[in-house]
Amino acid sequence: MREDIKAYNNILELIGDTPLVKLNNIMKGFPGNYYAKVESFNPGHSSKDRIALFIIEEAERKGILKPGDTIIETTSGNTGFSLAMVSVVKGYNCILAVSSKSSKDKISMLKSMGAKVYVCPAHVPADDPRSYYEVAKQLHKEIEGSVYINQYFNQLNIDAHYKYTGPEVWKQTNGKLTHFVACCGTGGTISGTARYLKEKNKDIKVLGIDAYGSVLKKYHETREFDEKEIYPYRIEGLGKNLIPKATDFDVIDKFEKVSDEDSAFTARELVKQEGLFLGYTSGAALQGVKQLAMQGEFEEDSNVIIVFPDHGSRYMSKVYSDEWMTEQGFCEDSSEVEDELQVQYVK
Repeated sequence: MREDIKAYNNILELIGDTPLVKLNNIMKGFPGNYYAKVESFNPGHSSKDRIALFIIEEAERKGILKPGDTIIETTSGNTGFSLAMVSVVKGYNCILAVSSKSSKDKISMLKSMGAKVYVCPAHVPADDPRSYYEVAKQLHKEIEGSVYINQYFNQLNIDAHYKYTGPEVWKQTNGKLTHFVACCGTGGTISGTARYLKEKNKDIKVLGIDAYGSVLKKYHETREFDEKEIYPYRIEGLGKNLIPKATDFDVIDKFEKVSDEDSAFTARELVKQEGLFLGYTSGAALQGVKQLAMQGEFEEDSNVIIVFPDHGSRYMSKVYSDEWMTEQGFCEDSSEVEDELQVQYVK
C-alpha cells in the first residue's frame, strides 16, 4: 500500500472509538448533564461489533476457528449482523438463529450479509426445542467445524467491553462521569464497562434498563428467578426470559423497567429533538433515564453516560412505521402519528 494513501485495511479496523454526544434538548428541565455513547458509529451500526470481533479473534488465537469453519449464534439481530460482517472479511460461514420478534429489516440485513437465517418463535420457553437458543445448539451439534458463539453465556462478551468500552468511556469523560446507563440483554455491555469503571471509581453508579416482561430486575433484587415475571413484549435486545451468565449483577446498582410504548415514542422523540436516528433499544435506554430523573436519581452536577446501542435503520418496519405503531395500539390510527411527525401528502 502506498504510504501517502491513508486507508484502513478492512472495515473491521473501524470498530470502537465511538463518540460521546451531549443531549442538548430532550433532557431539558432535568438536573444533570446527559451524554450519549452512540454505538451506531461502529461499521456494523451497533455495539455488537465489539464482541463479534473480540470473540472471533480469541477463537482464532486459541485455534478453535479455522479457515472455512462455520460460526453459529443466537441473536435478536445485531450480534448476528456483526458476526456476519466479520465472517465476510475473515472467510467464515455464518448461521444465525433469530427470534421472530426481530424486525424484518434486521432479518433482511442478515441475509444481505450472506448469513443463513433460522427464524424461531419468540414467545416460547428458553428450553423449548423451537427457541432460538436450542435451535442454535442443535445446529452446532449437527455441523462439523462449527463454533457456537453463545453470547449469553460467554465470559468473552464481558471481557470485550472491559477491555475496550470501559476505557473509552473513562478517557472520553476524563473520569468525570457519575452515572453509567445501559440496557441489559445479554448483559455484556453493562457488565464489562461497569467492571472497568468501578475499578477506576467505585462511586460511579451503574444503572441497568430492563423491560416489563423480563426477569432481570427482580433477579437483581432477590437473586431469584421468577417465571411469573415473564410475558411477551416487543422491544428487541433488551431483557430476558432466562438469567444470562454474561451479566455481572454485582456491578449493577439498580434496574429500571420501561414499557414498549414509552420506549417507541422516546426513540421517535430522539430523532426530532436531537437528530439522532437510533433504534428501539436506544429509545428504551433514554426512557429509563427520564424515569430515573423524575425519581430524583440525578443532581445538577451529575454527568450521565447513556449507551445507545444501534441505528434506526433496523426499525423502519417497527417504531418508525406509522402502521406498526397503530397495530400495536400505541395510537388510535396512523394519522395520529403522521400529524405528530408533520407528514403531509400532496395530491
